[in-house]
Amino acid sequence: MKQFAVVVGAGSFRSNDGAAIRFPHRWTAEGVTVEADFTGAHLLHLAAAGCVLNDIYREAGVLGIRIDGVRVTAEGGFDTQTWTSSGITYQVELRSPASGDELAMLLDRVDDVAEIPRAIRAGATVRRG
Repeated sequence: MKQFAVVVGAGSFRSNDGAAIRFPHRWTAEGVTVEADFTGAHLLHLAAAGCVLNDIYREAGVLGIRIDGVRVTAEGGFDTQTWTSSGITYQVELRSPASGDELAMLLDRVDDVAEIPRAIRAGATVRRG
């Protein structure tokens, strides 16, 4: 099974790689960076990673937690014969003055509310219109 990984970063975790793509971002003045190839598998993983990054900033704002940097890496495998996914695993790195307990609570909350991971977990019908 071939692995497809993506990395999104913001704040102190923005990528310095010249190949990284930069996007404006509602919650960060410097925007976000994306390191991903342009394949369907990468884009699926990018949707999950980008949603988690966005929701970290959104939920941290609600909870009054300052976030100085976020990096989300999402990856998973695809059988390149059938394009069956092995699932998506994501990891989060945070830089914040908040306590470890506060950050753990934030990440649990984000894992519960992040829209794209929730939609993928629930399954979605995709059809040509």
